[in-house]
Amino acid sequence: MEAVVYLNGERVDYADARVSVEDRGFQFGDGLYEVVRVYGGRFFYLNRHLKRLQKGAEEIYMELDFGLDRLRDVCKKAVVESGFKDASVYIQVTRGVAPRQHAFPEKSSCTWVVIVRQAKPQPDEFYENGVKVITVPDERWTRCNIKTVQLIANCIAKEKAKRAGAYEAVFHRGGIVTEGSSSNLFIVKDRKLFTHPANNLILHGITRSVVLEIAEKLGFDVVEEAFSLDRLFDADEAFVTGTMTEVMPIVKVDGKMIGDGVPGEMTRDIMREFRKLTETVDE
Repeated sequence: MEAVVYLNGERVDYADARVSVEDRGFQFGDGLYEVVRVYGGRFFYLNRHLKRLQKGAEEIYMELDFGLDRLRDVCKKAVVESGFKDASVYIQVTRGVAPRQHAFPEKSSCTWVVIVRQAKPQPDEFYENGVKVITVPDERWTRCNIKTVQLIANCIAKEKAKRAGAYEAVFHRGGIVTEGSSSNLFIVKDRKLFTHPANNLILHGITRSVVLEIAEKLGFDVVEEAFSLDRLFDADEAFVTGTMTEVMPIVKVDGKMIGDGVPGEMTRDIMREFRKLTETVDE
């Protein structure tokens, strides 16, 4: 089975899943999305993802007319029907179908999609040896805290990383580091953990929030503040986080070695605690 697809609450064959040519998600990128990980049949912080989806909808004046309880039920049903114990659940919601005009339609019903696929974990050697990343100017809009489907700037950055043989592209605005094209970024310096504050310039990542909780549990000093490219290059350790990325150590940035060129001690501690959570969390 390639995937289980639900469209507007009804299961459809993958090949038959269709949306209107006048869906605002298609014409304007007027929509939101979430990606949720399932480990061993257990959802990893599904409720946090749904809470962020609701918050994003409020930010763009979109009413989730189908209801989050129904969406939650469909996600769980789709995972069971898929038979995948380790899965990724993609959720997308648009403002729906209306004649094309920039102003929001007075009346429309959301188009909402749930797609469940078998998860494809990152290679073990990435976690063991670390990965390299590149830096690119952050050319996105300034509401990056809203998880919209408008991702072309992210896609261009990811393509640049791919062409450079790198795992990820790290954004910076005028030399100030923000986050990755599909991840949040952390650095370690002098046994302190640094990450960009959760404001409008970054996505408030679910995995990011989990890592901050882990760091507090481990007694690490955590500083949420913006930092420069120079501080990134001078870091003792660095890693990126995300739903499918999990906690990924970085050993090179723009060809410059980070620390000793191997995943650092604090990064490994966080990775270990994160993995424990994937074996227990179910919400």
